[in-house]
Amino acid sequence: MKIVVLAGGLSPERNVSRSSGTKIAEALRSLGHQAALVDLFFGLEDYPGLTGEELYAAPVPESWRQVDRTAPDLSAVRASRRWEGKGDFGPGVLELCQGADIVFLALHGQCGEDGRIQAAFDLLDIPYTGSGYLGSAIAMDKDMTKRLVAERVDTPAWSCAEYTEKDVDRLTSKTPVPCVVKPVDSGSSIGVSIAHDRKELHEALTDGLRFGGRCVLERYVSGREIQVGVLDGKALPAIEIIPKTGFYDYENKYQPGAAEEVCPAPITPEQAADVARRAEAVYEALGLTVYSRADFILDGEGTFWFLEINTLPGMTPTSLMPQEAAAVGIDYPTLCQRIIDSSLRQRRKP
Repeated sequence: MKIVVLAGGLSPERNVSRSSGTKIAEALRSLGHQAALVDLFFGLEDYPGLTGEELYAAPVPESWRQVDRTAPDLSAVRASRRWEGKGDFGPGVLELCQGADIVFLALHGQCGEDGRIQAAFDLLDIPYTGSGYLGSAIAMDKDMTKRLVAERVDTPAWSCAEYTEKDVDRLTSKTPVPCVVKPVDSGSSIGVSIAHDRKELHEALTDGLRFGGRCVLERYVSGREIQVGVLDGKALPAIEIIPKTGFYDYENKYQPGAAEEVCPAPITPEQAADVARRAEAVYEALGLTVYSRADFILDGEGTFWFLEINTLPGMTPTSLMPQEAAAVGIDYPTLCQRIIDSSLRQRRKP
């Protein structure tokens, strides 16, 4: 098959996405597919002198493998594109995707995981991997997700705030602490802060203005970090994340050795079945398809608290979904093939 692996883009997670895309493209080529790895925003600009067909044999960029310790400066990314066209699709991207058998979405976060790319591809009749536009859009919005699943699973009490600098003092005074401050539509823990007191809450809200000033203020639940992948509607073995310092933030997610990851998670069979049921319930409630990964906290009383769900889970060398699949005998290339096969079945539905 001819497969375009679409990565990068203008999300704060673009470097994570490019690392995922590199590993996916190499896995697909190992299976005998033709795989062209392209940055959504830069398009063919990254491959001067190559035609679209030649991209299927182009070497993957070595610089894409490693995820930097900090998220990229998106204003600098925008300024570095030489092409003067507008929009998020770089030169030649749509034409390349239209000529492929399927597009493997290795995109993460805004402009990739939020449904907009999926909607554009639906209109252009371009097959792609993962959930459709509606489930993707809902799952990207942490407030909307929690509203839809709160009657099915336990989720920490929360409020959603849209604010400017003049509102920070008011929100600081009225919000119970400790709490977690999260941008409403970001991933990879970018912009996430745990505020143990009002001073830390004020700092977190001020920092949150960088991400648009719309956030979820969620009751802090202390416990073990448990995450569950879902493949074709069925939960994979849970994985426990044990950061060596702090919480499971951007750096601890993507720097090798920064966190211990135990799969299957050391929980009882009853707990494993419980958290699997919850992950599947969220997947179903949001109308997701193909695959996802849900994040939970297991508190000291034995309750799993749902935090959020990812519709395009990371596929980097340190990502969790591939580790969970491996625990049931699905190696990385096979996982990629399963995702493609399932996605094609979904896209072919009348």
